[in-house]
Amino acid sequence: MTYDVFMAGFGGQGILLAGNLLAYAAMGEGKNVSYFPAYGVEKRGGAATCTVVISDEEVGSPVIGSPGAALILNQLSMEKYFSRVRPDGFCLVNSSLVDEPGHGRDDIQILRIPLNDIALEVGDARLVNMISLGAYAARTGAVELSSIKEALKEALPERNHRFIPMNEQAIDMGAEFARGRAAVA
Repeated sequence: MTYDVFMAGFGGQGILLAGNLLAYAAMGEGKNVSYFPAYGVEKRGGAATCTVVISDEEVGSPVIGSPGAALILNQLSMEKYFSRVRPDGFCLVNSSLVDEPGHGRDDIQILRIPLNDIALEVGDARLVNMISLGAYAARTGAVELSSIKEALKEALPERNHRFIPMNEQAIDMGAEFARGRAAVA
């Protein structure tokens, strides 16, 4: 089985960390992985994207023209990348920052999650990435939630390990939200 996901937002939303964490989680499960980050020159606020490919077989390329899944965290990313999700794909949309797509696509599953609102509920606005990752894993089955949580120790610098419990809570909240909501076409 092969999973490919494209993540897009702006710098500071933790897109690159989410991709890196997903890659570590998949490697922890013995899967083959490709992680391809891309970001603007700005430290915060510029565009940030990454692609992660997870497979039981060899991964040929980290570049995906039409991903099977997308995590869209801001409006600009929605306008730029939403149309690239392949038919029968899945798109998680941050409804806190993204207006309704209005693209009339009925060929993909769309899950709208108020990521910023949930992150504030957990206690830190920076947890948007963890919530989206938990929702993605729960909806697709690409990796186990326990693998993501275990990978936090690898992906986060040791000085930030004190934040692991809060990150785990955010992952669980995202998964819970995804399980409790039917996909909308």
